[in-house]
Amino acid sequence: MKNKPKLILRIVLLLSTVISLYFVPWPIVTAWIKPLPDSIQEQVNQASDYGFDGIIVYVDQAGKSPQFFTSGYHNTENKIPAKPDALFKIASNDKLYTSVCIAKLVYDKKIDLNKTLADYFPELVGRIEYANTITIKMMVQHRSGIPNYTDFNNYWANPKYTNEENLKIILDLPASFKPNTDYEYSNTNYLLLTELIEKVTEKPKFDYINQHILKPLQLINTYNSINDVNINCVMSGYYVGYDKDLKTEDVGMLATAEDLGKFLRALNNGSVFKNKEEQNIYSSIYKYEHTGLVPGYQSIAKYHKDIDAVVIQFTNTVNFEGYNWNLSEVMYSRIIKLLKT
Repeated sequence: MKNKPKLILRIVLLLSTVISLYFVPWPIVTAWIKPLPDSIQEQVNQASDYGFDGIIVYVDQAGKSPQFFTSGYHNTENKIPAKPDALFKIASNDKLYTSVCIAKLVYDKKIDLNKTLADYFPELVGRIEYANTITIKMMVQHRSGIPNYTDFNNYWANPKYTNEENLKIILDLPASFKPNTDYEYSNTNYLLLTELIEKVTEKPKFDYINQHILKPLQLINTYNSINDVNINCVMSGYYVGYDKDLKTEDVGMLATAEDLGKFLRALNNGSVFKNKEEQNIYSSIYKYEHTGLVPGYQSIAKYHKDIDAVVIQFTNTVNFEGYNWNLSEVMYSRIIKLLKT
């Protein structure tokens, strides 16, 4: 009888261990602990094991010619191999371009970071909580507390295609928090920043991007919309469990991996800016890398200072549930490890 409590404890511990093993993200663990292959191409060739239909990787390392790595399919239905120069929906990576626009307009005295949402859009007072105290800088930095329109009504099952429709989703809703007291990623911030850029420049935001970013950098494979390109040049996008190819959905900017990589290099070395003062404005408001995620398309765009390398990764299979995004991060981290060996 003396040993009965010990036996019960052992049984409880065993059951706890078995239950905890059930919750271990085994696909991530398995992908992570596999020995590194001998080359980046061999790693990229494993994309299908990670559940991706196709992958494009662009590497621009100082002192070396840019490299492209692909595997899987540009279009799975027709078994068209992945193309290094395919156009891809870069999703939230476009926030880097928007933030550069804001920095340039601040430098040109056309936007004041300390002015409020109400200063520029008085009609939103009473429709967006704290409009009188939310500054432009808070919006750039996702510290406004304005709710994120893509978080509501199962948004991606029925996305809206105009800023007006998207803004309506969050009008009159309570703020997520008081301005500048917290951080919450919100696409609504950048919708409003787009509206601000267009208001002060009196032109579409992409026209400003084209004039002040793309043309100076000679980036000719970056586009505003799916409607501006040859659809056959766009990599197909897939959502797990959904048969439709999502490439015809109009959800923002497109670019090749090379164009996004060249932009990221220019952002990090400062050549996208007029001078150091303009760059300092940017540094005070936003970051120098990003990721992107919309149905069918996920991307990672980062500069690695220690190896002076820009690495872009595009994968064209998405699942908002499960480990899909985490597996793209594992793939990316292993590519970086291989670059550093």
